Amino acid sequence: MTQAPARLAYGFAKSRGIVFRSGERPAFVLKRGGDRLALLEARRAIGRAYPVEEVDAPQFDRALSDIYAFSGADAGSLGDQAEGESLSSIIDDIPPAADLLDSASDAPIIRLINGLIAEAIRTAASDIHVEPYEDRVSVRYRIDGVLSERASLAPALASPLVSRIKVMSRLDIAEKRIPQDGRLTLTLGGKGVDVRVATLPSRFGERVVLRLLDKDQARFTLDQLGMGPNNLAAMKKALAQPNGIILVTGPTGAGKTTTLYAALNLLNDASRNILTVEDPVEYALDGVGQTQVNAKVGMTFATGLRAILRQDPDVVMVGEIRDTETASIATQASLTGHLVLSTVHTNSAIAAVARLRDMGIESFLLASTLSAIVAQRLVRRLCPHCRESYTASAGERAAMGIKSAGPVLLYRSNGCSACKGLGYSGRVGLYEIVPVDDGLRALIHDNASEKALTDHAFRSRKTLFQDGLSAAVNGETSLSEVLRVCREETERHAGV
Repeated sequence: MTQAPARLAYGFAKSRGIVFRSGERPAFVLKRGGDRLALLEARRAIGRAYPVEEVDAPQFDRALSDIYAFSGADAGSLGDQAEGESLSSIIDDIPPAADLLDSASDAPIIRLINGLIAEAIRTAASDIHVEPYEDRVSVRYRIDGVLSERASLAPALASPLVSRIKVMSRLDIAEKRIPQDGRLTLTLGGKGVDVRVATLPSRFGERVVLRLLDKDQARFTLDQLGMGPNNLAAMKKALAQPNGIILVTGPTGAGKTTTLYAALNLLNDASRNILTVEDPVEYALDGVGQTQVNAKVGMTFATGLRAILRQDPDVVMVGEIRDTETASIATQASLTGHLVLSTVHTNSAIAAVARLRDMGIESFLLASTLSAIVAQRLVRRLCPHCRESYTASAGERAAMGIKSAGPVLLYRSNGCSACKGLGYSGRVGLYEIVPVDDGLRALIHDNASEKALTDHAFRSRKTLFQDGLSAAVNGETSLSEVLRVCREETERHAGV
């Protein structure tokens, strides 16, 4: 006697409104108004006439999500997919739109999603964008911070593709009018990858972004981030203080969270109670108490921070200071003997002082609590196999702020098989770290201007742009990359 299948085909179950629930109380779950004739086919496929439970559409959608959430997305299937076909062959094998309502229609969609994710992991992409338009579905990967289109699919695939992703990440497949956020966990070749899923309604259907979170990044140390010796020493000195506030600034995608996690890894020696409040918790850190923000139930950064201060912490990490209440509590936490790590969205390190002042934090409190401010960006790293040196042109010398005579050697991308013709492989961080010394503390206390603070802070330290120029001269990245991420400061140096 052959073994009965564990479940009906997903395409059949969704289109006919019937699923088979195994377990202690096996039953057929039929959506109210569903196809009762399909029940006969379902019983034939399963091999037994189990009881039938008739439920409303929302309950059916939840059952569908629960039963099919991980089918086609487990370690075995994704691993097999990665070892076998290429993404282009999977796309070529997808049946025409007329066949998508077929009882086995979930198979090509599962293979497509697995292929997209496996290809993204192989190419070290950080995000997958699924974007429906009138005449196509565009799939783009963000690799080393830059988006590029990897596939253009038939528009009829938009709905089944998005629905399948929503099922895998346990989202409400019936709700298409509001954004939703979900999560799923995958493994490929023994490597764990968390995938954050975000949907957004658009004119031609729901857009989906899948952010791939490599669990190995949670184990980064400060020494691996690419900080120069002076910056690294300044950062470690600030982290050695028993209290104070250390801020990491920069735009979205600048690697702020990775820097904070690397700092926590340094502090996490089992002698401290380390607690975090994040939105969301991106990586699990062993030995660290991590709390996730949930605005729907009133769990904000301020609420979480206030609560964890009653948990006897030594080190507190707040994912982002984005309002006056959070800023005020973080400041008070520092004054009462805690080391506070957080992020602020500003373009430079010194601009964080002005931002906190705008939030209502008094200058004398900032002067008493700030220990160090870090600004950072990520630039693409030149491929070491094909980069080539050249002499900087007059325009490049002007952009670098170099007025003296004499040749300046720079490096540029070329493209080879090792970097798949891109000329770049991976990313490297650019940093400016401002330790708050007595002189800077006095200036902050006296409400000095941002220019006065900047002049004092960088008398003997490199700015973000200068750190980028060092990376360009050393062949780590190209000048064009530095100019791309440090545009505002570039204009200031060039006298524009």
